[in-house]
Amino acid sequence: MAERALKDRAPVETSLADRNLFINRELSWLAFNERVLSEARNASLPLLERLKFLAISSGNLDEFFMVRVAALKTQLTGGVVELPADGMLPAEQLQAISERTHQMVTEQGRIWQRELLPLLAANGLHLLERNQLSAEQKLAAKAHFQSSVFPALTPLAVDPGHPFPHLRNKSLNLVVALRREGRRRKRDVSTTPSTELTMAVVQVPSVLSRLVPLPSTNGNAYLLLEELIAAHVGELFPGYAVDQVTAFRLTRNWDLNVDEKKSKDLLSTIQQELRRRDRGIAVRLEIDIETKKDLENQLVAALKLSPQDVYRVAGPLQLADLTQLGDHGARPEHRAEPFQPAVPFALRDIDSMIEAVGKRDILLHHPYESFDPVVRFIEEAADDPNVLAIKQTLYRTTGDSPIGRALVRASENGKQVAVLVELKARLDEANNIAWARRMEDNGVHVVYGLIGLKTHCKVTLVVRREGNGIRRYVHLGTGNYNPTTARLYTDVSLFTARQEIADDVTALFNLLTGYSNPPQWKRLAVAPMSLHQRVLGLIEEQANKAKKGEPARIVAKLNALVDPATIRALYAASQAGVDIDLLVRGICCLRPGMPGVSERIRVFSVVDRFLEHSRAMAFGVGDKTEVFLSSADWMPRNFQRRIEVMFPVEEPALKARVLDEVMGLGFKDNVKARQLSNDGSYVPVPLQLDGQTVRSQQVLLELARRGAEPKATEPVLRHVASPVATAPVEPVPRTPGTGTTG
Repeated sequence: MAERALKDRAPVETSLADRNLFINRELSWLAFNERVLSEARNASLPLLERLKFLAISSGNLDEFFMVRVAALKTQLTGGVVELPADGMLPAEQLQAISERTHQMVTEQGRIWQRELLPLLAANGLHLLERNQLSAEQKLAAKAHFQSSVFPALTPLAVDPGHPFPHLRNKSLNLVVALRREGRRRKRDVSTTPSTELTMAVVQVPSVLSRLVPLPSTNGNAYLLLEELIAAHVGELFPGYAVDQVTAFRLTRNWDLNVDEKKSKDLLSTIQQELRRRDRGIAVRLEIDIETKKDLENQLVAALKLSPQDVYRVAGPLQLADLTQLGDHGARPEHRAEPFQPAVPFALRDIDSMIEAVGKRDILLHHPYESFDPVVRFIEEAADDPNVLAIKQTLYRTTGDSPIGRALVRASENGKQVAVLVELKARLDEANNIAWARRMEDNGVHVVYGLIGLKTHCKVTLVVRREGNGIRRYVHLGTGNYNPTTARLYTDVSLFTARQEIADDVTALFNLLTGYSNPPQWKRLAVAPMSLHQRVLGLIEEQANKAKKGEPARIVAKLNALVDPATIRALYAASQAGVDIDLLVRGICCLRPGMPGVSERIRVFSVVDRFLEHSRAMAFGVGDKTEVFLSSADWMPRNFQRRIEVMFPVEEPALKARVLDEVMGLGFKDNVKARQLSNDGSYVPVPLQLDGQTVRSQQVLLELARRGAEPKATEPVLRHVASPVATAPVEPVPRTPGTGTTG
């Protein structure tokens, strides 16, 4: 019977290579950013939360153009074609991206002009244009310009003797169309002023505040710095009349081009590349919507762009700066409800984090639960005289990191400290170089990883002398060692002293810092050596169970699902009868609900106050379920070009918590969750039959608060592993025979 079933399934298996089964990676990312933008439209959110989401959607587009669009343009000009699984050519992708992003920018402008700007004004926060100023405000603006702005400006002419200036990535600028004043030469009988126009550029100083305060009788009034400069730009060009002045902004290719194999000193090489980064080709031009066409054409020609690279913006450029409005006179109801990350009561008054980890595994769910125990773990190790060594990976951290300071102090205290600093962490290269230099100067042994691979895993190993022996303590995380983002991103920390995990982590650091060969991993799965194969194997195990008629289930929470081989394995598992529920925050190239292929797969996405960033996955049903956490998304780069770690959660109480809270609540969310349709669109999740609403992040905040209370018993057990057995986790309700809810 099993052989017959496999033969019957063979034609469908062949079809899994069909390009129509895959959603384009770039268009899926744009769908995610559209979900972010939809939060800016959400009238139920506080005003400043809506403004925050508008700014995030704009900032997200910046990085998308700097990296993804730039890469596609490089493919196009270089004649290199790297076809994604969906088969779209680079030119086809760029055309589709242009259409979607132009629509998105138009919607951003509409939300700002018609919704947020009037609401801000109604609540006493007035962002004025230069033609809206009262006489008193004009005088104040002129005084500020003369005293604080004019001396910092540099007019840049554009003519045969003055080539178009090289402007920095994401810098704000003004382009000025000028006409020389005066009359023609005496022998010319005409007295008509010259109509010949010339062009100039004025850079808006980034060192000055973008918001210029003005006197107001009704709340707080501000003028944007570029508007102030535009109102007085004629003073920079005496003898000329200003025909038009308009703001514009460039986005450049921002990726580094580093040949690690030829580099003798990787740190110095990356420093040199960072200095050259602002010379990357322009990939996008943003201009004010009122810009005259001939001025736009001059900019396009000077920057070697095409018309589809031009984005006319209704409203201010660089929207992220406008979140500063919330710092001035905003009322509490205009902000998200403040929260303080909770410290579980079981950890509140302990004398030692290391001692607590030695007794049992500990799991923390950030930002609902504080990141402070992670910092405390490392600080305690730095000062503990019995700690012999600390080893850690650093992918992203803050400029004034308490963890970085603790590692320096540990070295000064005579401990062996080895830190792998990832110099190629995109957009954080300069910060990581600064930390690498500082730690090296203080005796820390700093390494930069393996040639050709980014080290993206988040691992700390503490080696401690106890009695006549040595014991090792481990922290493994899904997110970065960054206390700032730990308050903004959802991530999971696992502390353990289990020997087999400690053995694997020791082997991992030996691999990263030395010349050891990859070992046979006991409990970890490590990319690029074994992670991909392990994930595919776990999926196949569930498919084989389903083929035998046994219960089978896969649940995963990821930031992105792109890898074609993994997607095909999930399709095959669905065909075999496995129920698959995926919570994918961003890119998802899998099409759920495709007849005969993915009918048993459902995909959800949650966009809310905190960025969903944790990676968790479970394979199996009931008490046989295997639960893992990971630093890796299911993408080719994570499987093949990065050092990543997937690690098991073994204590029953902590497994239940990952299933119920870290993943399970997201599938129950019907307020902030959206469900992916097989056409690539996302639709709201319907309410439950009883009309109950579930906002997962709000529930998690409440669970964390309860877990911090002295009299809470169940939440305490859910925070810190205990020997209490847990009941099998019930699957998410599913509409029979389809990949979508009714």
